[in-house]
Amino acid sequence: MPRFSVIVPCFKVQGFLAECLDSVLQQSYRDIEVIAVDDCSPDGCGAILDDYAARDDRVRVLHLPENVGLGRARNAGMPHATGDYLFFLDSDDTLTPGALRAMADRLEEAGDPDVLVFDYARTYWWGGTRRNVLARVLAEAGDGTFTAAEHPEILDLLMVVWNKVYRRDFVEREGFTFPPGYYEDTPWTFPVMLSAGRIATLDRICLNYRQRRQGNILSTTSRKHFDIHEQYERVFAFVDARPALAGWRPFLHAKMGEHCLDILAKPDRLPPADKKEFFRRTARMFREHRPEGCRSRPSCGCWSGAGPPTASGARRAGPAGSWAGAPGRRGGRRRPAGQSPFGGARAPAAGSGPRRLLRVLPPGGAR
Repeated sequence: MPRFSVIVPCFKVQGFLAECLDSVLQQSYRDIEVIAVDDCSPDGCGAILDDYAARDDRVRVLHLPENVGLGRARNAGMPHATGDYLFFLDSDDTLTPGALRAMADRLEEAGDPDVLVFDYARTYWWGGTRRNVLARVLAEAGDGTFTAAEHPEILDLLMVVWNKVYRRDFVEREGFTFPPGYYEDTPWTFPVMLSAGRIATLDRICLNYRQRRQGNILSTTSRKHFDIHEQYERVFAFVDARPALAGWRPFLHAKMGEHCLDILAKPDRLPPADKKEFFRRTARMFREHRPEGCRSRPSCGCWSGAGPPTASGARRAGPAGSWAGAPGRRGGRRRPAGQSPFGGARAPAAGSGPRRLLRVLPPGGAR
């Protein structure tokens, strides 16, 4: 049984795929398997994968008969995984040298936690590199393990699947899978992180997150960005089905508002003619999932620091008047300017956070 099962879904990435696979297979740590999923890619991805499989018996290739999208391609790979830990690597990103050895050592040191969160750097098409601006959260977590309620700052990090590895039996026991559509990481990452009994961190850059000049799905102008609403519906359904997680609703409510308005603020996401409709749908969800007792105005406790529950069940205090980060922020620190927690490089436009959303809504809700 290998230590890591690296699942790599592939679609229209023939120009990056060899670099991605080499970064994994040339690691000094070799106790791995690579499950590469050809998501019916129309370019040369399938042939590249078959060539690697012929040369390295650690590589297995699945050729899907039709394109199913990133999330379901990951799902297709999971039943074939035999490793202790699952690692979902996007096929245009790369591992840094020594990354897997560092992960394996940290997992052993932490006693095989449910989730290990590691650091990454953005690499740009013009040659620039920038480390995750919230790297301090990983260092501040310490050498032990914790839950999200004990260290909620961990949820300020990029809410994606690829900056973590997951204990396979934990994933299988909880039945976690990826939904279809854009933003499929959202209803995976929040449920996983809120359910994990033991989380550990690794304060080391293990992955280069490629910032493509073009071809990035999330930078493609499309109505597919409306998928974010359904993905948050899945997050709330997960929490509603588990009474022990009910205390997270105000936090998730704020995150939903921040995430949706972050999408709305970016000029390359939504067709201009569809922005009003997107805002109305966001506003309707904001009303429908309003936490019990929320008065939908900035003075409400949802915005003045009513955060996730501590181990004793009490609310963790946050800085009065803060938004989105209010739950559990230590010392009132805020996200650095220009950093979005959802995959973008920019923060929402000034005055566009959930409090702005509440301010512009009519008393009876969105029209």
